[in-house]
Order: sequence, then C-alpha cells, then structure tokens
Amino acid sequence: MTDIPNGEPAPALERLEQLIRIESPSRDTQASRRMADLLAEWWQAAGATVRFEETDAGTSLVAEADGVGDPLLLVGHSDTVWPRGAIDTDVPWSVEGDTVRGPGVYDMKGGLLVMVAAFERLRHRRHRSLRVVVVCDEEVGSPSTQALMRRCATGVSGAIGFESPHPDGALKVGRRGSTRARVSVRGRASHAALDPGSGISAIDELVDQLMAVRRIVADPELPSEVLCNVGTIGGGGRANVVPADAHAEIGMRFQDAAAEGRVREALDSLVPVRPGARVETSILSSRPAWSPSDADRGLVRAIASAAGRIGQRVVGRPASGAGDTNLLGSLGIPTVDGFGPRGGGAHAVTEHVSLTSLAERVDLLEAFLADVP
Repeated sequence: MTDIPNGEPAPALERLEQLIRIESPSRDTQASRRMADLLAEWWQAAGATVRFEETDAGTSLVAEADGVGDPLLLVGHSDTVWPRGAIDTDVPWSVEGDTVRGPGVYDMKGGLLVMVAAFERLRHRRHRSLRVVVVCDEEVGSPSTQALMRRCATGVSGAIGFESPHPDGALKVGRRGSTRARVSVRGRASHAALDPGSGISAIDELVDQLMAVRRIVADPELPSEVLCNVGTIGGGGRANVVPADAHAEIGMRFQDAAAEGRVREALDSLVPVRPGARVETSILSSRPAWSPSDADRGLVRAIASAAGRIGQRVVGRPASGAGDTNLLGSLGIPTVDGFGPRGGGAHAVTEHVSLTSLAERVDLLEAFLADVP
C-alpha cells in the first residue's frame, strides 16, 4: 500500500477515494445523504456527536465535539459541480505520484478529509471545542442552508472554511460577494412570416435587457468593480415562431455592499423596450461581500503561529470567489477560508489535489486545534 507523504497512512487515501466515488452533484438528495452518512460514521467513531439537517436540496451534517472554550466552526460542503458519471468520463479517479484526480477532489472533498483526519488525532488530547457543518448545496449558492449556517455560527469563537486555498497555499481572508439573478421576459407568440407584427419577441427583448445589464455593471459611478457573467440563456422553440418566453441567469461578484445595493436596485428597475413585453428579475442566491477585519487577520496570525511550530508558513489574502464563509465573515465572526489542500482545476477536467499538501493541512489543523492553554 502506498503511503501519503509526511507520514499520512494509506487509509486516508482510501477514504478520499470513498468520498470521490460518491458522486454528489448539487440537489442530488440521495447522493448528499450517502455523503452525510459516510462522514457521520467517521466523526462519530472519533468521538463527536452528529445530527442531520434535511432540506429539499438534500442532507447536511452537523458534528459537535466538546473541548476547551467556545466552539470553533469548521465549514465545508458535500456537493460538487460534476454530474453523475463524470468519474467514468471527464474526471476519472487516478493517483499519479503526488497528484490525485477526480470529481470534487479539490472542491472540496479533500478539505472534508482534512477536518476529520486532524480531529481523529486529538481524541485523547486537549483541544479546542468544535462544531462542524457540511452543507449540501454550496455550489448553487446555499439557498436552502444559509439559515443552518447562521444557527451553527451562534456562540462560536471563529470559523475556518475548507475550500481550496490560493495556488501557493495561502489562506483566503475576505471574499467578493456573489449574487445569482434570473432575468425573465414574457412576450407574445405569433407566426414569424404570416403575422410577425402581432408578436413580441421575448428573445429580442432579452438581448436588449442584457445590454442594459452590461451598462449597469460598467457604470463608472459605482463605488467598486463589479464582475458579471451571463451564464445561461434560454427561450423560444422554433425559428418560424416569434418566441413568447426567454430568460438568462447572471452571476455577479461584488467587492462591497454599496455596489451590490446599487446594481440590485437597477436590476429591479429594468423597463421593457418593446410595448407589451414584461420583464422580471429574481434573485436565485446571494452571498454578502466579506471584507477582511482585524479579527480575521488575528485568526490568521494564530494559525500562522501554530504553523511555525511545525515548520510550516501560513499567510492570508483576499480572494475573488465566494463561499459559505462570506456569510460568516460578514457577520463579524473571525473567519478564514482556504484550509483545504493545494491543487488546481476547480470546476474543470484538470481538477486535482496534492497528497503532500493534504497531509500538511492535516498536520496544521491538528496543531492549531491542540493549541489551547
């Protein structure tokens, strides 16, 4: 059996494969339950108490472990962007030297393994109190689990997210806010040749509305830069029918709440270009911007101190991507993210993780959790 570098035993690699082979796309309720059951088995065996939280998106897991002080919240998610079958096609499981590939290995099943592997080492030692939450729908904005996250954040001393780090391994301190919006247009169908004047093209109207969105997010009067991506477009059915319906899903990233407020107000005020057309904007999910605070930087320093004692070096800096730590950081809870192992290819066929880094992260979390008076 092959050893993971830095002394991490082969069962950790076997466990990682177990997690990867449970393909768990967002909103796959059966898969999220399988993930929750497997994680619960490991956490309970290590001495934590576990409960499940059910929503229409699937099953989330909450684990609690008594220790010293107010609990530290460890945050992860069990869903991935990959559909079932990806492990047999686009992202097959493989281990080549230090590199492991597979759907979700980097985002973020490697991070889930770091949590439990570190805690197992501390079962008979003094350590910080822990609360762990693994939600089932992070990849689609956590629409059904934000309330759970808020409840789990009550009374915690800080929060650590186990998403992937910066490419050099740096932790993430501060994230852009993220909002997913849907612009829906209702027109009127007619024959495109025999009676085109009676129709109102929802697709043409949508194109004009998307141009308006582009102008909104590019407004030089906004207080900060806004990233905008039209991710999906749909509508119509036949080339000889003026389409009655069309829609687009838009992803936006905000550096601060002021810019988000301005943009969202403008989206809510979109006006149809064509008489008789109707335009509606709905928010599918939203995560607030998280600006780094002194408390966040203090948590990074504490982690860096533990890292120094085991020969590692840790720094932190802001990131563009959003995650569940956006909410926690915006609430004023000392928060860092990016505690997962190094790798690359998130959401891409090149997704992979470093086994050396995975072992280093387990060592670091163990050292930090054991760093108590």
